[in-house]
Amino acid sequence: MIDELIEQRIKKLQEIKAQGICAYPAKFIRTHYASFIRENFKEKESVCCAGRIMALRSHGKSIFGDIKDNTGRMQFYIKKDIIGEDAFLLVNKLDVGDIIGVRGELFMTHTQEPTILAKGVELLAKGLRPLPEKWHGLKDVEVRYRKRYLDLIVNPSVKDVFIFRSKIIKAIRTFLDAQSYLEVETPMMHSLAGGAAGKPFKTHLDALEMDLYLRVAPELYLKKLLVGDMEKVYEINRSFRNEGLSTRHNPEFTMLEVYTAFADYKDMMELTRNIITYCADNVLGKRELTFHDQKIDLNTWEEISFAKLMRERFDIGPDDGESEWLEKLKKKNVKVELKKGKISRTFILNLISDLIEINSDHPVFITDIYTELCPLAKKKRDNPALSERFELFIGGMEVANAYSELNDPLEQRERFLQQAKEEDNAKIDEDFIEALEFGMPPAGGLGIGIDRLVMLFANQPCIKDVILFPQLKPELAEEYEQETENN
Repeated sequence: MIDELIEQRIKKLQEIKAQGICAYPAKFIRTHYASFIRENFKEKESVCCAGRIMALRSHGKSIFGDIKDNTGRMQFYIKKDIIGEDAFLLVNKLDVGDIIGVRGELFMTHTQEPTILAKGVELLAKGLRPLPEKWHGLKDVEVRYRKRYLDLIVNPSVKDVFIFRSKIIKAIRTFLDAQSYLEVETPMMHSLAGGAAGKPFKTHLDALEMDLYLRVAPELYLKKLLVGDMEKVYEINRSFRNEGLSTRHNPEFTMLEVYTAFADYKDMMELTRNIITYCADNVLGKRELTFHDQKIDLNTWEEISFAKLMRERFDIGPDDGESEWLEKLKKKNVKVELKKGKISRTFILNLISDLIEINSDHPVFITDIYTELCPLAKKKRDNPALSERFELFIGGMEVANAYSELNDPLEQRERFLQQAKEEDNAKIDEDFIEALEFGMPPAGGLGIGIDRLVMLFANQPCIKDVILFPQLKPELAEEYEQETENN
């Protein structure tokens, strides 16, 4: 069926070309957008609009249609005796999905619909595949993600999400720039995978005959900039982790990382709160939002001790060894994820979000995280078993992570050595250690997951809903064709 529809459109295209018409011209001069016409309607005003045909209604020697541009829809009306025989012949070869330009003057129909009385129609791009006419929620979710361009055409609310995402990122930049932070760019290919826990993607640089890794985080490069006396820096970066996909995880994701010299994790806590409330004030226009049917108040923020929660929930303390962890978790019927016979770091970190359910109606900072889980964070002076670190949870989802940066090169080397013992073939980043040996000021570092922040603010259930082209399983050959035929 889909092949027949394509063949019909190709035949129309050939007929159009036979008329001496270019079906894919280089340019069209547009004078008005749909939204501007609606907001500033003037009877008989001359306009030139362009967009995709979304509807055609033929009435013999006249045709009504709708075109959609970047701002909305606009109705047009074509009469054969006005545009002429040849132009009307072209119009009869147009289909829903084609992109056209319409020149004419405005009038109001008897139903009070602003409309262009066409005096000229130009084909700008002939669509050879028909658009899906109807989408029914989750039934079509794979097609929507895979062919996002169709999703954007058919579902205006989807485009609104990505406009909203852009506004959030712009607001973050505006806030940080006003606070004298400098936006920087750091490499996406690293000779060593570091800066965060996560399995990296591996690649190879032929020119230097060396293996490289797509970054799991930009942290170590940004700290080198602190060594270089760049005291307030940030990067809105793409990072990559070769791990599972879920409603909250995509292998390629966007992070905000901010570093402030002469600050600590408490300062980062305040910065986090200020960034998020600034976005709420300037993008949402309010500090109350809804996520997964849960009301969340951004006026109230709370701190909860991870060490206290672990003690209360599992009777586990920061000094307990692995065997004690296993024994106590087993008593609580918790299935432990092991990596080569040992408790994996990922499992331990996920205890916060997966087992200690932070479903508060306001943001919660989780503090007092065990030092052994934080190889790049400073220890608390009054309790070295705990780190100067927090993780922020909003609506049960981890949104941010921050700590007082470890700047002692000798201690950092010892931490890396310990980490290397736990991970096969792990290498110490000697270049980063050398940078620390030149002296890095005390500093606070912060990471905020942009994708998750957008999920939260836009009330989207899945991370794929806020990423234009998310990673997906291999495409089923007849997926799109079946969807089109069904509609």
